[in-house]
Amino acid sequence: MGTRLRLATVNVNGIRAAFRKGMGEWVDSRDVDILALQEVRAQTEDIESLLGPEWSILHDPATAKGRAGVALASRRKAEIHRVDLGAVKFDTAGRWLEADYDVDGTIVTVVSTYVHSGEVDTPKQDEKWKFLDAMSKRLPQLEKHNPLAVVVGDLNVGHTPLDIKNWRGNVKRAGFLPRERAYFDRFFGPAGKKVEGVDGTSGKGLGWVDIGREQAGDVDGPYTWWSWRGQAFDNDSGWRIDYQMATPELAAKVTSYSVDRADSYDKRWSDHTPVVVDYDV
Repeated sequence: MGTRLRLATVNVNGIRAAFRKGMGEWVDSRDVDILALQEVRAQTEDIESLLGPEWSILHDPATAKGRAGVALASRRKAEIHRVDLGAVKFDTAGRWLEADYDVDGTIVTVVSTYVHSGEVDTPKQDEKWKFLDAMSKRLPQLEKHNPLAVVVGDLNVGHTPLDIKNWRGNVKRAGFLPRERAYFDRFFGPAGKKVEGVDGTSGKGLGWVDIGREQAGDVDGPYTWWSWRGQAFDNDSGWRIDYQMATPELAAKVTSYSVDRADSYDKRWSDHTPVVVDYDV
């Protein structure tokens, strides 16, 4: 057996609000080694004071205060970290943070990312296309940099009908557009092989592994986001948009996968829920 690396990812929907609602109790109980956060919407010192001195914090805030923001908190310091998502002429601040961690002699590369939510036929969707294009270029580079790499976070796309409760009603909405889903067809398609996208386009598969789908099998969900409105949470009418996607070499080391859904609506501290994976490295 190697060393257990427990990696958790969650869109906190504002870390200060999440802690007011009980996130701290979850952190204390979960024995996480690396915690990837999205939509932090706070300053680095806020994260440090909330999590405490035993955590080493990396934080890439958004350009606009109070928006986006990604972070990586770890029990061990990162060897090196990067925030540049390729040579792209658009603002990715607060949306992509890479770090290399030495796990008892084995380097593991972890990325916390927050893909744009998008909105059909608006500049928001244009930014999302640019970001997904940049991801498509970066993923092969990441695997070349380190065969033990994982990209985690709120990717804001449900890949297949299994990932959204009401998928038929969302085919023309951002988050389930065929063109968006085709990127994921390629991300998870066989490496180097021609992949036909759900939108009719074709491209080369990148060979990354969707840990959630691989572990859960062909079942609905398990969902990771539910609207605050109405009965979405109680009816489990959700979306699976929070991912851990790993290189094949790292995916082979997964020993457990968990979606930490709250016991009840009033116990939620974000509209997303943590996705926790153990890797035996």
